[in-house]
Amino acid sequence: MSEGRSSTPVQDTGYDGRRRWRALSVGLIAAFMTLLDVSIVNVAVPSIDRALQATPSDLQWVLSGYALTFGLVLVPAGRFGDARGRRTAFVVGVGLFTLTSALAGLARSPEWLVVARLVQGAAAGVVNPQVSGMIQELFRGADRGRAFGLLGATIGISTAVGPLLGGLLIQLGGAEHGWRWVFFVNIPVGIVAMLLGWRLMPTRPTNPAGRGRLDPLGVLLLGAGVTVILLPLVQREQWRGPGKWLLIPAGLLLLAGFALWEHRYARRAQPLFDLRLFTVRSYTLGALIGLIYFAGFTAIFFIFTLYLQMGLGYSALVAGLAITPFALGSALASALGGRVVTRYGRPLVAIGLLAVVAGLVATDLVLAGGPHENVPLRTALPLLVAGLGSGLVIAPNQTLTLSEVPVPMAGSGAGMLQTGQRIGSAAGIAAVGALFFSTLAADRGDWSTAFRHSLLLAAGIVVLALGAAVADIALGHRRSAGRS
Repeated sequence: MSEGRSSTPVQDTGYDGRRRWRALSVGLIAAFMTLLDVSIVNVAVPSIDRALQATPSDLQWVLSGYALTFGLVLVPAGRFGDARGRRTAFVVGVGLFTLTSALAGLARSPEWLVVARLVQGAAAGVVNPQVSGMIQELFRGADRGRAFGLLGATIGISTAVGPLLGGLLIQLGGAEHGWRWVFFVNIPVGIVAMLLGWRLMPTRPTNPAGRGRLDPLGVLLLGAGVTVILLPLVQREQWRGPGKWLLIPAGLLLLAGFALWEHRYARRAQPLFDLRLFTVRSYTLGALIGLIYFAGFTAIFFIFTLYLQMGLGYSALVAGLAITPFALGSALASALGGRVVTRYGRPLVAIGLLAVVAGLVATDLVLAGGPHENVPLRTALPLLVAGLGSGLVIAPNQTLTLSEVPVPMAGSGAGMLQTGQRIGSAAGIAAVGALFFSTLAADRGDWSTAFRHSLLLAAGIVVLALGAAVADIALGHRRSAGRS
């Protein structure tokens, strides 16, 4: 049953319409801040390199270490919020994120900065599943679609606008110290989010049965599996030779051990992640779509920033501005997608994926025969189309994926969904980045060809996500026909 924006309480949570939207606003601010730090640091790498004399390995860990620890704690943090209440986890996570942002901005050595980024990523992983879980807890029906639409817009915009905001801060702060403001900007936002979060976030656990034990062996197996899979992806440039890829099947074995343990543990207590969620078609295929889409989606900004700054000599600010059409399109379509997803379902996601593919292919076509002048202007329209498509993917897919997840499992379910997205992002950047650099080496520094080839690979990855969406639609039609 849909609920309006009036003061009608949501079941027995004690939250009227106004208070739950205020709580959501605080959660979205914190989510934006943590997700922004996935991409904002990309444009600061040259300044960090000059200021701290960092090695390529140091810089890789500054960028990828954040994503690694982010993905590592999502599911345990979501389970903790389900079992103990979201307010404590949210406030502690935001507080730790704010502190480590200050420490990162004050870094005097590469090692200092890497450690700060690792802890900062873990703090971000604590915060984000509380926001998704809170939406599951406080919103129902069409309002839940709107809330997830806003969260999807936050995810898409924060990823796309990161390079622009980073370039602007570096421009204002100067080449020597501008990179520090990329981290310092989080401090006032984090303090406000902590204070408001303590006042507005839900305090009661949604799964009191899980208070006793938090499944430490499950946490260890899941963490080890995710780490072993992500390590060769985030260290692909530093670890030479094919041996590193053996870690991926080793990680998959650890995750298989995690699944077996969770199945056994569920017989006597509440597991870290209830595997029965994977029997829900909307959750399983939605999580798969998210994993594959983020592999293509995130890689686009990585290679485009390299192409513009290192290949064509544009400033960090101009490189950020070039990505703005995608961000604007994503924002507009996310707001629309969140409102209509309950009406159109997974076909809306398929339309969005098709638009993303069309926009990326069009971007490749306008750069054919390069190099060209005014690349940011040439790519503005096709990137706007891709952004509009992306807005119809992220928010609606998140809504549909979590729509049938029981509220007591909301935090861990959302955490597993985001863990898949983090793994997809790392895998996509590794694959697309490898093609980019190998083409660059083979063609003796032809940046335009390297970008176009890798862009088409990213588009191909999005096509795979489209295939998963079409499969979900077909299975849904088959089930409907069987009932009639």
